[in-house]
Formats: sequence, C-alpha cells, structure tokens
Amino acid sequence: MKRAILGSLSFFAFSAVALGAEILRPSGPISPVAVFRKLNALLLDAWPDEGATFIKSVSSFKDYYLYIILGLFGIFLLHYFIFGPRRFLHRGEKVAYYGFFTRFVHWGAAVSMTFLVASGLAVLFAKVFGGGPLVMGLRSVHLAAAFVFAIFAVFLFLSLVKDMFPAPYDLKWFLILGGYLTRKPRPVPAGKFNAGQKMWFWVGTAGGLVMFYTGYKLYQFTAPVSYLRELLKIHLYLGLAVVGLFLIHLYMSVIAVKGALQSMLTGFKDVEEVAKMHPKFYEKIRKEF
Repeated sequence: MKRAILGSLSFFAFSAVALGAEILRPSGPISPVAVFRKLNALLLDAWPDEGATFIKSVSSFKDYYLYIILGLFGIFLLHYFIFGPRRFLHRGEKVAYYGFFTRFVHWGAAVSMTFLVASGLAVLFAKVFGGGPLVMGLRSVHLAAAFVFAIFAVFLFLSLVKDMFPAPYDLKWFLILGGYLTRKPRPVPAGKFNAGQKMWFWVGTAGGLVMFYTGYKLYQFTAPVSYLRELLKIHLYLGLAVVGLFLIHLYMSVIAVKGALQSMLTGFKDVEEVAKMHPKFYEKIRKEF
C-alpha cells in the first residue's frame, strides 16, 4: 500500500514538473525589447495615473522582506546565545508521532517550499543577483516548484487538518511564547501540535495554495491589469507571512529543539519531549506506557 501511494504521488510530482517545464519552454527567441513592448501595451490603460504609485508600492516590499529576514536572524541569534536550544535525552521510550504518509507529503512540501522561498527572494532581489539569465532561470524554478508544492500541500492539508484547529489553550501558548524564553523546559499548553505549528500549517498550506493561484495568474498575464495588480499585492503580502514563518519553522526544527527534525524522519518522538512540549496529547496516550 505504501509503495502504491509513494508511486502515485511521485508520478503526480514528476507530471507537475513536466507540465511546468512545458509551460516555461519558449516558442522561439524573444528579445527583452519585445517583452517590454508587450508589457507596456498591457499596462498603458491606467499606467499614466497609477503606474508610479504601483511601482513604488511594489518596490517597498523589498524593504519589508529585508526587515523580516534580518530581524528574524537577529532574534534567532539572541535566543540561541541567551536561552540556548531545547535538549532532550532521546534515550527513553518513543512515541509514534508521524505516519509514513504524513512524513512523505511533509518532505515533498518542505523541499518544494524551500525552492519556492529561495527562488522567490532571488527574483524579488534580482539586482543583487545581477539579473539576466540567472534570475530568469530561478523564475522558472519558482514556477516549477510551485506545481510540485501545490500537489503535496493538498495531501499534507488533508493529512493533518484534523489536529490543526485552534484550541482554547493555544492563546496561553502564545502568551508565554511557547515557553522558549526559559532555560529549563517546562510543560506548555499544547496538543499534538502547538499554536505556532498550527499557524504555520494554515499559512503554509492554505496560504501557499492561494499564492500558487495568484502566482500562476501573474505568470499567464492574461487578466485585466487592475486585477493583476491586486493579485501581485496578495502574492507579496502572503509571501511576507510565508517567508517569516518558514524561517521560524526552520530555526525551531533544526536548531532550537535538538532532535525535532529527526522525528519527521523516523516518525517517533521521545516521551520526555512529548510530555513537556505536547502535554495535552501526552495525556491522551499516557495509558499506553
């Protein structure tokens, strides 16, 4: 059964890449002058009145992204040197936490999301990378990765959604920032997934699929210009949330909680980690130990 699921999802992923490649394949040599002439013709309807304002608003997003990236890296450094990473022995009993299917679709979504974030930032900061063929190539990577991500995101959503609805104790988790501002781990109010993981789930899957739609419509460039402008704003605003939470999730899973990444590889968590970081869920399964 697992092989059948793995084979089916792999087929869909490769098909998505092939479809993206086919869409991206140029029909012939196109000069930059021809591209800008076409773009100018499409924007001409409202460009004299709205063009400057639109360019200014889009350019300002670069600052927002830069502030978020640099700000988060600063916070991560402070947290690491002041409070240090959360450590668990990982030598005791184990709790079966993630099934094979969940782990497979998670890694499919995670890898494609990584390509999306990296290539998207490269396109946004094209001047830093010198523009030209490199950025155009990364733009192609961005679109191809979006097709792959959309497939895995749907399956990941269906796999985890039952445990991702807000609970009353989630607010308390936010108020104490998940207990990460202490050196000694203490039980925090969280079920199988804490409030931060839930927020990342909804932004990453549902928000990611909205970004896929807006990005694809922008790539087609066939809708009315006013509609395209609104889609671009939605894409960039959602992108801020996705990039920010992606970096936080990466820091938490790789650095802030030692061994957290291992659980998504093996499917098992240490009992002590579950008891301290997911006590509501631990209460439900405690009878098994």
